[in-house]
Amino acid sequence: MNKTWIIAQREFSTRVKKKTFLLTTILLPLIIFFFYGMIIYFSVKGSDNYKVAIVDNANVFKGNLPGKNGEIIFEFTKEDTAVLNNKSEKKQIDGYLIVPVDYNLQNNQPLEFRSNKSVGIVTRDNIQKRINKELEEKRFVSQNISKEKFDSLRKETQIEYRGLDGNVEKQSKAGLSYAVGFISGFLIYIILFIYGTMVMRGVMEEKVSRIAEVIISSVKPFQLMMGKIFGIGAVGLLQFIIWATLITLLQVLIPLLVPGVAEQMQSQAMQPGMQGAQMANSGGAMTEILKNLNLINWPLILGSFIFYFLGGYLLYSSLFAAVGSAVNEDPQDAQSLVLPITMPIIFAIVIMMKAVNDPNSNLAVFGSLFPLTSPIVMMARIAHGVPEGVPLWQLLLSGVLLITGFMATTWVAAKIYRTGILLYGKKITWKEMSKWAFRKS
Repeated sequence: MNKTWIIAQREFSTRVKKKTFLLTTILLPLIIFFFYGMIIYFSVKGSDNYKVAIVDNANVFKGNLPGKNGEIIFEFTKEDTAVLNNKSEKKQIDGYLIVPVDYNLQNNQPLEFRSNKSVGIVTRDNIQKRINKELEEKRFVSQNISKEKFDSLRKETQIEYRGLDGNVEKQSKAGLSYAVGFISGFLIYIILFIYGTMVMRGVMEEKVSRIAEVIISSVKPFQLMMGKIFGIGAVGLLQFIIWATLITLLQVLIPLLVPGVAEQMQSQAMQPGMQGAQMANSGGAMTEILKNLNLINWPLILGSFIFYFLGGYLLYSSLFAAVGSAVNEDPQDAQSLVLPITMPIIFAIVIMMKAVNDPNSNLAVFGSLFPLTSPIVMMARIAHGVPEGVPLWQLLLSGVLLITGFMATTWVAAKIYRTGILLYGKKITWKEMSKWAFRKS
């Protein structure tokens, strides 16, 4: 055990002291937040208005269509098509909508939109929704239905979702649980790929450079493999602790440094169906978000994340180490051997997509119990709470199965590693590796 600890310390120190570690650990969160901030800034400040001229030959709108709808500006005109075509080519307008003279509200005839450039699908949808909403109101008025009655007819009925105890389950909490589960599962998905591949490359480098032959003379192959796994895993854990700290600091600093953008972020985060009183209150959006954050069991989320991060990493890194020990000078050999390992990870992310929306489905339950997929899928279910998203017995059983799976894969990987690390000049297949795994000592 002492030799395993020494190897783990060496793996940890050599990687932490590299400039690449400092660059990726410090700069990566800053770069992500920079691009995130730029996206928000340009979505809030940098969007161009889309100018649409309306030729209302039938006088349907009577010039009372609001002049601006989000990023779309509607302007009424009586100019002919030749003038409008010229304006469109000179980019004075983006396009124009023609309402024919014989247009009838009840017949619902198609209207014609002309533009000298392609119209995006989002812009088309915004134009059509705004025009259809106004025409819908006109049709009700033509049937002598008052505006008040029209609004009451269109009023949507809200459904309150409650648990068996009668407590209301807020829509915003469900959305936050969805986001937390998706992000947590996706982070573990990335971790398994990045650090598992890092373990494999570390083993490959030592084997190809023949350093492993020297090390094996002093330590057992199993000790070498576990030392590399623990050392690189500690690097990953330290990296994520630093990232979490930086992200927390940036979330506090961004509203102070860029208050205008922060207010826009808060207003966009509010749900369309919130009560008007909440929208009117100063800081109502932030209050609502904080309330939702309090409804999430963060100690459970963080504790589970660390457990499944470590369990998933140890399980897959042992398999990646086994593959690295079997690969020779040609790195392409690793691609065919890695495929059976990466397929369960990809399968897990597919199950997670369903689990974040339906945490109690049969597929989600299976994915959260099966050791090769549970690190990713279980995080999607835990975000919905215990026992709402996942019963306690399933959570405990998943942990036991993950630990058992890690012990099984480590045993198999160790037997492969012991033979493969000193084998050169032969192209290895999974069939050959399976013989090593189950061969008696």
